[in-house]
Amino acid sequence: MIDPISWAYSWPYIAAAFAAAYLLGSFPFGLILTNLWGVGDLRKIGSGNIGATNVLRTGNKRLAAATLLLDGAKGVVAVLVAKLFGPDIAIVAATGAFLGHLFPIWLKFRGGKGVATALGILLALCTPVGILACGSWLIAAIVFRYSSLSALMTMTAVPFYMWYLADPQRAEFAAVMGALIWIRHWKNILRLVQGVEPRITARHKE
Repeated sequence: MIDPISWAYSWPYIAAAFAAAYLLGSFPFGLILTNLWGVGDLRKIGSGNIGATNVLRTGNKRLAAATLLLDGAKGVVAVLVAKLFGPDIAIVAATGAFLGHLFPIWLKFRGGKGVATALGILLALCTPVGILACGSWLIAAIVFRYSSLSALMTMTAVPFYMWYLADPQRAEFAAVMGALIWIRHWKNILRLVQGVEPRITARHKE
């Protein structure tokens, strides 16, 4: 954790790291790409979410893949740059990037669900954990064909991965991040319980 004794001296750097990471995380790449390619307003398509899964519902797999990579890259870049200034600053930047994606100022704080950005953060914070998380999501997606369920299962396991492969500080951060992802998926959870959650599929273009 951040040393309380040095708080008076370090808070400007902490604030700057959080603000820069938040702004980076707040770029809605899914919305930007679909508008640039003439697909339309992603917020009015499918679930209305700005993430890669909803982009896939437009039928454009390339845009969905690009959105996934760019949303993940936000987390990777924020953490890797912040790591140059120490592990505590890296956690601060990870928090900023994640919250930026969830609550982007450009979209009146109505953002995505944070899964891709969280995976990018995990890859940068602890690469083995990030690889395990990506693998867990992929396996669950192949088996169950639900993006939301795959994300929820993965983020439930991630704090345990962090605890055994990293340290308690990063495990605690992963647990908080996972809790926020669960909260952001509350509508998906209801649909899963009701048996009406859409499976992973790409709508064919007409």
